[in-house]
Amino acid sequence: MPRVYIGLVHYPIYNRQGSVITTAVTNFDVHDIARTARTYNIVAYFIIHPLESQAGLVREIMEYWREGFGSHYNPDRKEAFQIVRLLPDIEAARAEIEIAEGKAPLIVTTDARTYPNSVSYQFLREKALTDEQPLLLLFGTGWGIEQSVMNQFDYILEPIYGGGEYNPLPVRAAVAIILDRLLGEPWWTK
Repeated sequence: MPRVYIGLVHYPIYNRQGSVITTAVTNFDVHDIARTARTYNIVAYFIIHPLESQAGLVREIMEYWREGFGSHYNPDRKEAFQIVRLLPDIEAARAEIEIAEGKAPLIVTTDARTYPNSVSYQFLREKALTDEQPLLLLFGTGWGIEQSVMNQFDYILEPIYGGGEYNPLPVRAAVAIILDRLLGEPWWTK
């Protein structure tokens, strides 16, 4: 079974004007990505945010669903939140994985553009299923992760193309599609 971790990156992120910013946490991203991650047996879902004000919000949400009223009201959501971790930066996620796994992860990110190190879903699926190296799959918010950071990753997954020209998928949808392509049942072989 592949050892896959995911991270939702809030800094350094581009805004629509091309400036580097820190994006705000979206409550739906915390909930929906946690549930999707648990469905696909993700080891941990890292919410990567450097600002304490936003980290405090994430901690409140996590506490509510792990130990508060939400944990009794919706036990499925409580289970999904057991894999959620809050970290200040990508390096902290990489270090946590290396400690847990005894080896550094392969770091892959996603983008709506192609790069020289872009790879196909088939390539990464086969790598995840056959390699012993853990995988950290990062998802950017806003208008994507800053270029110098993107250049540090091992691979970048090819974009998700729909049936038309419109391509700004919400990150929650992109996570679900990508995890299914990489870790879902191979329905095309049935």
